[in-house]
Amino acid sequence: MNVLELFISSILNNNIALVFILGMCPLIAISTSVKNAKGMGIAVVFVVTITAVINYPIYQLLLATNTEFISLIVFIITIAAVVQLLEIFLEKFSPRLYNAFGIFLPLITVNCVVLAVSLFFVNRDYTFVETVSFSFGSGVGWMIAIILVAGLREKLAKISNPPKGLRGKAIVFIILGILALAFMGFTGLV
Repeated sequence: MNVLELFISSILNNNIALVFILGMCPLIAISTSVKNAKGMGIAVVFVVTITAVINYPIYQLLLATNTEFISLIVFIITIAAVVQLLEIFLEKFSPRLYNAFGIFLPLITVNCVVLAVSLFFVNRDYTFVETVSFSFGSGVGWMIAIILVAGLREKLAKISNPPKGLRGKAIVFIILGILALAFMGFTGLV
């Protein structure tokens, strides 16, 4: 599989949110508006890509020194550092976006998408270029998923009056199920 196919595959038929069902907590919590979803999506794309780019050479060093058994801890420390830097940057240069994220920005540190991408490139034995392509594509795929969910939530709030039991997060699970089925249609495309 070439790099472009890997990128497209990680967005569509291997979507980290809709196929692997990873990163659901922030996806459900932040998808209340398209504006917040875009901001969170951009932050996740950035963090996923940067941490994978940083974690790849670190993992190669751990392999060379025969200490790859500590890779999980090292990946988590790297993710925490990148998220902390992003938080400082947003607080200084975009306080509005920083306030919109609230508690969810620090939660990117424990967002399983970020760690999963680093673990995927290890398990799949990707090269550096494949790692960059896969991590960026996975972030974009997650961002597309959260924006789609937010858009559908906004649209449903305007045009429908669901039963009390389906309001709020309950309808999000139905939306996610339908989107997951739609994305399964891309299976075999790449």
